[in-house]
Amino acid sequence: QVQLVQSGGGLVQTGGSLRLSCAANGSATGFFVMAWYRQLPGQERELVATATSDGGYTIYEFAKGRFTISRDNAKNTVYLQMNNLKPEDRAVYYCRGKRPGDYWGQGTQVTVSS
Repeated sequence: QVQLVQSGGGLVQTGGSLRLSCAANGSATGFFVMAWYRQLPGQERELVATATSDGGYTIYEFAKGRFTISRDNAKNTVYLQMNNLKPEDRAVYYCRGKRPGDYWGQGTQVTVSS
């Protein structure tokens, strides 16, 4: 059974950084696409970044210059480096993987204090 296990969330002050990790367990095979989403309080989930297995990536406009997505295919892990965090970044962050099956991590809370 494929599982995506997230870690790295928490509390940071405005301008600080966090690094989120998402590791695939239960399989030695990779994912064609890995992505990060977030769900702001009272809002629907929104796409943050994507990374393909061949090294392509997309960072959505609100996160450009602050967030970076990366993959370590040998470890079946995807990361989201978040710099210069703002209070409006407070959300539950989720990773998603496609094999092309569809798998989601459990979500992790990111809180940014003023």
